Amino acid sequence: MTASIAKPRNLASTAAATDLRLKDILKTLPREVFTKNPQKAWTKVVINVALVGLGYWLLAISPWYLLPLVWIFTGTALTGFFVIGHDCGHRSFAKRRWVNDLVGHLAFLPLIYPFHSWRLLHNHHHKHTNKIGEDNAWHPWQPEEYAQAGKPLQFFYRLIMGPMWWIGSIPHWAKLHFDWSQFQGKQREQVRFSVLVVLIAGAIGFPTLIATTGIWGVVNFWLMPWLVYHFWMSTFTLVHHTTPKIAFSPASEWNEALAQLAGTVHCDYPVWVEFLCHDINVHIPHHLSTAIPWYNLRLAHSSLKENWPEYLHESKFSWALMKEITQNCQLYDPVTNYRTFKDFHAQNK
Repeated sequence: MTASIAKPRNLASTAAATDLRLKDILKTLPREVFTKNPQKAWTKVVINVALVGLGYWLLAISPWYLLPLVWIFTGTALTGFFVIGHDCGHRSFAKRRWVNDLVGHLAFLPLIYPFHSWRLLHNHHHKHTNKIGEDNAWHPWQPEEYAQAGKPLQFFYRLIMGPMWWIGSIPHWAKLHFDWSQFQGKQREQVRFSVLVVLIAGAIGFPTLIATTGIWGVVNFWLMPWLVYHFWMSTFTLVHHTTPKIAFSPASEWNEALAQLAGTVHCDYPVWVEFLCHDINVHIPHHLSTAIPWYNLRLAHSSLKENWPEYLHESKFSWALMKEITQNCQLYDPVTNYRTFKDFHAQNK
């Protein structure tokens, strides 16, 4: 017997929703949410650097039985680096482009993430959120795509859309962000530069780490915190855009305002996660406008709750939530909504 899942709200079927425009929503937000505050931005950078430094120091002195806790702390603090770089990629960290580029490269460096390739691909996701065939963030496969894949690829996909969801961002990072041939002109040069920065830093950093701390040092100081970072990267991305109530739409039916307002999710995480990750969970206003800095997202979300409550999806992080998503939201059919792998294989024996 299959689990019962909720159908997406067919908001696009109403005339009001169909006529909804992104600028209509943005007009209801307080003007101050778009204001950059250098003091808040740089204070958080200093705090984040201090917390990551604390994490590395604890990794150096902690007994083995405390290391898992320190890996979690350090990896989550490094996720804060990613969120700072994320604002830089959207040019919402600083007014000057070169400052955004510099801080973005430095913030992404410990994560071995090429800044410009992520920036360009991520902005594509924002332009085509939940659009079938275009959204490149965490796009669910349709049954036809799954059927055409080979058995090994099907097995891997079942893992990352199921119990191994937390590694899903690793193949996404490896496959897409080091290939500058997919870009053209100035963008290709920018991506090549970012990739070379990461490769050169790795060619210097990893041998130095091995020479000074051995292979265990690479595992302790880099690999385990990096895996924790990808746990959060994968989880945030999946939860931001995946619930049984959210629909993906083909281009012919896609509505920009609805996709950004009703196609993303606000999820409450434990306070320590929200602090270390700079409120990346307050995701709906960020999709409405990437110009909103992270420290203004809560004010913007409060405004949305007052003016557009019927469109908002909100949840609370828990293992029950992840179980619901990973057990039910596996293959996406634009007509019937999500299907499970079990149902698909039962119907295609």
